[in-house]
Amino acid sequence: MMKGVHFLAIVALLSLASSLVSAFDPSPLQDICVAIDDPKSAVFVNGKFCKDLKDTKADDFYFSGLQIPGNTDNRVGSNVTTVNVDQIPGLNTLGISLVRIDYAPYGQNPPHTHPRATEILVVVEGTLLVGFVTSNPENRLFTKVLKKGDVFVFPIGLIHFQFNAGKTNAVAFAGLSSQNAGVITIANAVFGSNPPINPDVLTKAFQLDKNVIEYLQKQF
Repeated sequence: MMKGVHFLAIVALLSLASSLVSAFDPSPLQDICVAIDDPKSAVFVNGKFCKDLKDTKADDFYFSGLQIPGNTDNRVGSNVTTVNVDQIPGLNTLGISLVRIDYAPYGQNPPHTHPRATEILVVVEGTLLVGFVTSNPENRLFTKVLKKGDVFVFPIGLIHFQFNAGKTNAVAFAGLSSQNAGVITIANAVFGSNPPINPDVLTKAFQLDKNVIEYLQKQF
């Protein structure tokens, strides 16, 4: 009898541990949980407080502005307009968000990852060269040229990119499987960290001259 009790206790602990280390958005236990900053008369769910249902309104599920092109006058020639739980509080616990990406001619959304989401992208204007790289040890590159109406998927956590291969502007929309997918731009994180990563570390990691590493760090 005691062995059975101990077994059930271990199973329960393992189940609890599994739920605690999960990095994915939890399944909602109610229809809606509109995020609110004021904790009064609210319930804390998935990193946000839930607004009282009687105070919830249609605008909590609404955003306007994705018809407006983003400003691509920057070093990479692209702009990402994000619509996540910070823009639409009603997305809280629903595990989904949206972005609009504008690309100048030959602009790019540089190599980056989303630590909490898979991304599905559709091109609505222009031509994009896109791709993602699998994890170690294969580091296999999957790449494709996309035109208007084409769709491509970037698996969760993998490094991926989009490059405008045309002479005209390009536009894409993407859905992400998280209310707050997060983004890590590889070059910014490696060469622009605060405080900077020791150049000796990056020199060995990238097999480059230390002067090159220090130059790259100054760019970010």
